[in-house]
Amino acid sequence: QVQLVESGGGLVQAGDSLTLSCAASGRSIKYHGVGWFRQKPGKEREFVGTIAWTGRDTYYADFVLGRFTISKDDARNTVYLQMNSLTPEDTAVYYCAAEEGSSIVTLKTRESEYAYWGQGTQVTVSS
Repeated sequence: QVQLVESGGGLVQAGDSLTLSCAASGRSIKYHGVGWFRQKPGKEREFVGTIAWTGRDTYYADFVLGRFTISKDDARNTVYLQMNSLTPEDTAVYYCAAEEGSSIVTLKTRESEYAYWGQGTQVTVSS
């Protein structure tokens, strides 16, 4: 089992940057791809981006527009979501999720493809 805990959320102003952390425990996530999702108030949860277990392959939703970067630190068993140029439209609860471990490099975008989920961290961007 993999337990995930997100942190780093908070209240920021438009144009600011924020880095979210997704700390894993219970098992190494070295061979697990990790995705980030977000849920805006009153909306369905949506895909933000993902990083393959290699730590070298990433894929992002179109709305990211080069503003977000996902990185993976296997030594710390942690994945990061660095967010720049935040806008009020980025206000949401952000979740990280891990796939089941695999040696196959995949970049998954659907919630159903992830086995483990964190509880989420709130990001609020004021205008």
